[in-house]
Amino acid sequence: MLETGYSLHTIDSIPDKKTALILSQVTGAQIYELFASANRVRDKKRGNRVDLCSIINAKSGACPEDCSFCAQSAHNKSKVNVYPLLKREEIIKAARSAKEHGVKRFCIVTSGKKPSKKELKEISRFISEIRDLGLLPCATLGMLEKDELMQLKDAGLNRYHHNLETSETFFSEICSSHTYKDKIRTIEGAISLGFSLCSGGIFGLGESWEDRIDLAFALKDLGVDSIPINFYTPYTASTESREYALGPMEALTIIALFRLVLPECQVRVCGGRPQTLRDFGSQIFLAGADALLIGNYLTTSGRNPADDLQMIQDAGLEI
Repeated sequence: MLETGYSLHTIDSIPDKKTALILSQVTGAQIYELFASANRVRDKKRGNRVDLCSIINAKSGACPEDCSFCAQSAHNKSKVNVYPLLKREEIIKAARSAKEHGVKRFCIVTSGKKPSKKELKEISRFISEIRDLGLLPCATLGMLEKDELMQLKDAGLNRYHHNLETSETFFSEICSSHTYKDKIRTIEGAISLGFSLCSGGIFGLGESWEDRIDLAFALKDLGVDSIPINFYTPYTASTESREYALGPMEALTIIALFRLVLPECQVRVCGGRPQTLRDFGSQIFLAGADALLIGNYLTTSGRNPADDLQMIQDAGLEI
């Protein structure tokens, strides 16, 4: 029995931050009991199906924002490719390839605070074609205003993705060129227009467990549908990067807690998965995840999609 009075064998959800913080500290055999509870809740609330998505880095690098974790920021010492908005042919080809691998959602991602009016018009056309392919289109285009979001909705956009990244308290430690409230405003605008909302965070930046839990409850309050869980992959071999690196058990605990705080939501494991989880990658479903980003990430390589499909099958789950 935990200090909260809850048993790990019977817990179905985490009602408050105090309980979440206590659960974040479990060790030894209890950590596997936590995973088992999250897995049971995943099965009860989400069934045995895994939602797959894929992204394309449609405009890369040279971003003026100073997010410390992002290799595409012009302020950071990374060596990512820099290129303008891709041509229609390249984006539609990538969407078709994603569909062949069983992907349900395909997301167009661009670097920068937001696209220009010309770029947004082009992206709107891409979205319509992606929808015509039988995919659910998603977009990650930064801090758009409601009229810009409406343009995407009219083109057939199903879901908008905009990560909160971390807690409101910790946000200023990782970005100074925009604020947490700026992000909230974008998210609330998307929700007000009826978009399905995908919003989560990135872990391994030196944030505390309190920060992680604050993020989970902020997403719960906003009523998001999908929660991407990203693990920081350093773009430099700095001492700070090594100091904050997450191990597989800590990463799986994050997944489990987000499942228990938000039992009805898709918990989607995304960037940094192979590097952080290593040999424990297949355990994400047993820790409560029910959704996955497959293929390559924005600036790093992912696993072979065929290997991820086999992993899902081996876990007894369906796409």
